[in-house]
Amino acid sequence: QSIWNLERRFTGWADVDLTDHGKSEATYAGQLIKELNIEFDVYFTSVQIRAINTLKIILDILNKKNSEFKKAWELNERHYGALTGLNKNEMMKKLGTQQIHIFRRSWNVPPPSMSKTHPEHPSKNKTYTNIPADKIPDGESLKNTFERVMPYYEENIKPLLSSNKNILISAHGNSLRALCKKLLNISNKKIIDFEIPTGNPLLIT
Repeated sequence: QSIWNLERRFTGWADVDLTDHGKSEATYAGQLIKELNIEFDVYFTSVQIRAINTLKIILDILNKKNSEFKKAWELNERHYGALTGLNKNEMMKKLGTQQIHIFRRSWNVPPPSMSKTHPEHPSKNKTYTNIPADKIPDGESLKNTFERVMPYYEENIKPLLSSNKNILISAHGNSLRALCKKLLNISNKKIIDFEIPTGNPLLIT
C-alpha cells in the first residue's frame, strides 16, 4: 500500500512511498517468499520508490540485504494521465463508476492525457531524468503499458528464465498485469477482470 493508495488517489507515475501498512504487507510477502526456500538469481524492480522499498524489505527478510537488483523504468506502474493525484471516489461521482472502471481496468482505453505543465508530469521528476524524453508518456492504457513492459521482458528477463534462473520482480498492479497477460496467455477480454492485490506474492512456474 502506498500513501496515495491509502488516500484513494490515482498514483501511476507519481513517485510516492509506502505507508506503514504497505511496509508490513511487504514484510509479510517476504516471509511467505522465504517459506518457499527459493534461491533467487536475479531481482528486478521499477524505478519507483514504493516498488524499490518493497523489494528492499523482502531482501532483508531473505537475508539478501546487500544483493544487487536491476531497476527498470519499463516496469513502472501504468501512467494514469490527467487522473494522477485525483481522488477515485470523487472521480466516480463526477464521471460515473463505469467510466472509472473502464479507465482503470480496460485493455486499450487510456485516461485523458496529462498536460506537460502538470506538476506531476514525469518530466518534472528527478527520478525519471534518465528516461529518453520521447519515451515518457502523458497517459497510458494497459495496452500501452504492455507495449513497454514486453520488450524489456523479452530482452532482459525471458533469457534468464530460459536458462532456468529464478527471478523475483517487485513492480506494480498494471505492469504485473501486463507480464501475467503474456506469461499466462490471458485474453484482451479476460485481462479486464484480472487483478493483482498489493503485497501478494505470485509464484509462476
